Amino acid sequence: MKQELSSVHPEAIIGANVTISPFVTIDKNVVIGDNTYIYPNAVILEGARIGKNCRIFPNAVLSAIPQDLKFKGEETTCEIGDNTTIRECVTINRGTASKGKTIVGSDCLVMAYSHIAHDCIIKNQVIIGNASQLAGEVEVDDYAILSGGTLVHQFSRIGKHVMIQGGSRVGKDIPPYVIVGRDPITYSGINIVGLKRRRFTSEQITAIQEIYRILYQSGMNNSAAVKCIEANIPEGPEKEEILYFITNSQRGIVRGYLE
Repeated sequence: MKQELSSVHPEAIIGANVTISPFVTIDKNVVIGDNTYIYPNAVILEGARIGKNCRIFPNAVLSAIPQDLKFKGEETTCEIGDNTTIRECVTINRGTASKGKTIVGSDCLVMAYSHIAHDCIIKNQVIIGNASQLAGEVEVDDYAILSGGTLVHQFSRIGKHVMIQGGSRVGKDIPPYVIVGRDPITYSGINIVGLKRRRFTSEQITAIQEIYRILYQSGMNNSAAVKCIEANIPEGPEKEEILYFITNSQRGIVRGYLE
């Protein structure tokens, strides 16, 4: 359903049962999936790819050009997965030549006044709290929760099932399954409540706890801790996930609270 008071470019591809409220602007080279609801005053610019069953709230701006001086007008996209909600005044910029796209996955909630910069990759089931700000090329893995007012430095990575305390400043990589907070930001334990909600077994949670005990409480440096984890923790997907994340960190991981 399209309102006469909205502005929809004739080349935009609009799916079935899409609701376009008054005063919405939809640019050329935009694709919007079935059953998406776009509230008044939302702005969807060139390069947007929006999935099915999404909700785009008032004054959100999707796929604006990057706030990056290296951007030279190249054709890039801003891609939003199915069943994702974008709340009031959220801004999500499209990509640059670096990755060519900014991605927000499926079943995500991006709360009001948040910003997701160029070339970020936000995976599925992620919650980004009110007024959080993600700089360019940040990566956030599945089921992570960034509480309100979180600031994330460019190129930082946030692992699966992470919980970040509100108002945190993230300048290092945050490995999977943990809670981080305090100022400056530090490891604060594993995300037991989140893991139980997602049906992790007691054995899985115990293994994760032991891995992080070695990493953060044994007094070893990261290299020695990784070797100890490899030698002493039984094989499993959680161990593999954590070790892969740590050994591939370019910025280094968040420090522990005993350091």
